[in-house]
Amino acid sequence: MNLACKLLASFLLIFFFSSKGAVSKKNITILGALERDINLDIPAFQMSEHVEDIQWSKGKTKIAKFKNGSMTFQKDKTYEVLKNGTLKIKHLERIHEGTYKVDAYDSDGKNVLEETFHLSLLEMVSKPNISWSCTNTTLTCEVTKGTDFELKLYLNGRMIQKSPRKVIVYKRASNQIASFKCTANNTVSEESSSVVIRCTEKGLDIYLISGICGGGIILFVFLALLIFYISKRKKQNSRRNDELSRAFVVTDEELEIRAHKVISEERGRKPHQIPGSTPLNPAASQPPPPPSHRPQAPGHRPQVPGHRPLPPGHRVQHQQQKRPAPTPGTQAHQQKGPPLPRPRVQPKPPRGATENS
Repeated sequence: MNLACKLLASFLLIFFFSSKGAVSKKNITILGALERDINLDIPAFQMSEHVEDIQWSKGKTKIAKFKNGSMTFQKDKTYEVLKNGTLKIKHLERIHEGTYKVDAYDSDGKNVLEETFHLSLLEMVSKPNISWSCTNTTLTCEVTKGTDFELKLYLNGRMIQKSPRKVIVYKRASNQIASFKCTANNTVSEESSSVVIRCTEKGLDIYLISGICGGGIILFVFLALLIFYISKRKKQNSRRNDELSRAFVVTDEELEIRAHKVISEERGRKPHQIPGSTPLNPAASQPPPPPSHRPQAPGHRPQVPGHRPLPPGHRVQHQQQKRPAPTPGTQAHQQKGPPLPRPRVQPKPPRGATENS
């Protein structure tokens, strides 16, 4: 063997033994989904009896330690080291983003492995929402959540549009029956929605139908309130009329009671007539004339035989005595005060004295 071959073989042996057990330093980027779990796998690593201790850290903070086949340290329940040395992070949040480092040591305490991971988190996409209008032949595909996603629209299985935005608006050429599919995806998630659109020329737009239904509901509520208001007013008016009629009945009854009371008081005030007293109208107490006497004309006074006419003064007194008796109403009105004095009756002169004079 020549000298050149010997030198090459020596160099290869030296390089092989020097690289055995050396630390591997790599920076691996991993993408995770928010609110999901993730495993940080160590590439090209197998657990063996020579590896005694595995330590995981985030930045400069130690978060977990696995030694002699069991967990010896755990910062919180979010982190867990599996038997193959993989770090499991549960229910990812934004605070879990960052750089993670793993170190493996053998029984002599020698560092046999060192790897670095950079964890980035993405928000999972939401299910796309498809809406359309038969009036203006417009279709809209929209997503509300997601990070670094791509939105795609398919018509009858053929992709017709894609966009990194949250909304795709597509103008259809006609109202024929068509099948649409909208897909949203990113590195950590994918969601899709499908719909078959059937629009006819005589069909009503969904917005028009909704407007008609809404107007009908409003009209029904208005009529119900109007009927309720009218019935309430009628009840109030009838109740008021009942109260007024009761008040009028009570007033009439009170008036009758008061009138009856006044009449009773007036009757109690009337003076009682003394028995044997001369009545106010002597003419009314005189006996009626005999049947032989005929009634004379009004104003004619019959001449009594042997009796001369009375003087003028006596005539006046006699006429006053023959006046008709007052009516009961007038008599009651006159009896309200004290009794009137009776007129004096002058004695008639003797008959002989009159003839002598």
